[in-house]
Amino acid sequence: MSLDLVIVTGVSGAGKTTALKIMEDFGFFCVDNMPISLIDTFVRLIKEGESETISHVSMGIDIRSRESLSALQPVLADLKAEGIPCRILYLDCDDSTLIKRYKETRRTHPLSGGGRIEPGLLKERAELMFLKDKADYILDTSQLLTRDLRAELERIFIRQENFRNLMVTVLSFGFKYGIPEDADLVFDVRFLPNPYYVLELRELTGKDVPVRDFLNKYEETEIFLKKQTELIRFLIPYYMREGKTQLVIAVGCTGGKHRSVALAEALYHGLSDSRDYGIRIEHRDIEKDAFRKRA
Repeated sequence: MSLDLVIVTGVSGAGKTTALKIMEDFGFFCVDNMPISLIDTFVRLIKEGESETISHVSMGIDIRSRESLSALQPVLADLKAEGIPCRILYLDCDDSTLIKRYKETRRTHPLSGGGRIEPGLLKERAELMFLKDKADYILDTSQLLTRDLRAELERIFIRQENFRNLMVTVLSFGFKYGIPEDADLVFDVRFLPNPYYVLELRELTGKDVPVRDFLNKYEETEIFLKKQTELIRFLIPYYMREGKTQLVIAVGCTGGKHRSVALAEALYHGLSDSRDYGIRIEHRDIEKDAFRKRA
């Protein structure tokens, strides 16, 4: 029987449990935190036909195995020698997001010993590095919602599409609400005419056709978008070469409702035709002015 075996691992708090639930929805038989000494026996039983209904298996392995982690490498080598392919999905996340998640859930990091989270994360990354180095897929979940993670896993494990290790996020924002802390590239589009001062456009957003038509009347809009898209297309292969897994492109105007939204949408569509990377769009501040007016 052909067996599809996927190991789901990564730093604590990056979404391994959520990923396993999604894999289960996809029809994988999921096991979390199985003792590493039992993996070989478990896989052999399935492979030899003890359970004919199981052909897709996903196993969660993380820092909880601690001392046993060193035994995983020879186990994987033995499986490969026996012709049992094993793919590794490694979930990563930036430290600031992980710390925020731990504080929100009031959980302690498994290596923090009840102390600060950051030193525990540092130890964990060092101990899991060999798995990250062997990983077939590395997903950075810092900016991913659950639906985004599901979409990525579906693309990899269900539709069998080529994996794109870099996730590009195009993010619109308003400068008066602060520059996004996680932005890699920031573009200021406040040089463009402001639709806010056109009465019939004030209550609309950059997603609305009249606002886009207003901005597209100006030659500088077209020139800026052309040069911006060319620059990012030039940069992306170099980011990928350096192993970057997340690229956040922030486009800002005063309130984050008109110009930044319209140009972020245009940039998103201008970059969406490549299979070399994943791409998503988010409008951080699009509703904030409306909320304040209602309040």
